[in-house]
Amino acid sequence: MPYYVYRVGPFAQLLKLAEFDAFKPASAHAKALRAAPDQPPQTRIKIMFAGSEALAEELLCQVREAGPSGDE
Repeated sequence: MPYYVYRVGPFAQLLKLAEFDAFKPASAHAKALRAAPDQPPQTRIKIMFAGSEALAEELLCQVREAGPSGDE
């Protein structure tokens, strides 16, 4: 399964930036994008491991609940 690199903007605006077969180059690309000074405000760079581009976008749009609180 490929690794997809997305720019996630407000209101779950998704823009696919790249696709990689391995995590290491995907991670390096995402880190370079995050460090770029021309990054649009209020956006995040995310890596998603999924079977297809549609599934990656679906996973990125899901609301994740916080884990249980307790002794940390």
